[in-house]
Amino acid sequence: MRRPWMRLGRPRVPPTWEARAALPPFLWLTLFFLIPFVLVAKLSLSDVVLAIPPYAPKIDWSAGLAGLIAFVRGLDFEAYARMGHDGLYVAAYLSSLKFAAVSTLILLLVGYPLAYGMARCPPSVRQALLMAVILPFWTSFLIRVYAWIAILKPEGLLNAALAAIGLPAVNLLNTDGAVYLGLVYAYLPFMVLPLYAVLERQDASLLEAAGDLGCTPIQAFWRVTFPLSLPGVLAGSLLCFIPMVGEFVIPDLLGGSGTLMLGKTIWTEFFANRDWPTASAVAIVLLATLVLPIVLFQHQQTKMMETR
Repeated sequence: MRRPWMRLGRPRVPPTWEARAALPPFLWLTLFFLIPFVLVAKLSLSDVVLAIPPYAPKIDWSAGLAGLIAFVRGLDFEAYARMGHDGLYVAAYLSSLKFAAVSTLILLLVGYPLAYGMARCPPSVRQALLMAVILPFWTSFLIRVYAWIAILKPEGLLNAALAAIGLPAVNLLNTDGAVYLGLVYAYLPFMVLPLYAVLERQDASLLEAAGDLGCTPIQAFWRVTFPLSLPGVLAGSLLCFIPMVGEFVIPDLLGGSGTLMLGKTIWTEFFANRDWPTASAVAIVLLATLVLPIVLFQHQQTKMMETR
């Protein structure tokens, strides 16, 4: 007797619990990502008005199809055009990319040796080091950023320590250096954990084979260890770069009013200027920009899986 999933003599994969298990994540993404995204996109196409809320939708749902046609004909993308004409948004966009890119590079330079050392430690020590990396998550993110204010302020712990050893005081708070320091501190676990997961699974016999073939330890690292750890490098870089582009708390608290980033710009447009359409347009452009590296990473992962 032919099964329901048999067709033209060739078996077709029947419905499984694994396929059904993928349904809740899709529902979650639809409810908490797709629907809010559509609402923000609709808001970005609205007009600014002096009212509560401070925008007027351009589409009249009560008019039915005629209202939809009028909306399409009157589509002008005014908020998006304003972003191209106003240098503030371009400067904030480029500044956010700079902060995120430089911080990601610093995180890679700091996190890779840390993850490599953890992966080469005895198993009993690895667990303690892994717990030390995860431990900051047990404290509120906001409290940890405020702790850096107490450290970096002119009369803070850093200058007190410098004065104790006879060095002059430094002024780091409300500077770009403080923003970089806060970003690296806050996102270091997101770089270390993917790298550690990849490095810990590498076969040590590959390095022994490279040594038998005449490679020095440094050559074996660059020819064996580092190429095999590239998936962790890419995953950690994306996990850090993407949220740092839209970061708001760290630039606002550690960078002060002179720090220009998209997260602060969006907040200013929403709550200070009451220009919700422009703020929504900035958020849509930011999201569209960040989708590109995710798609490229997914494409790279798919190619790697096909070659195995």
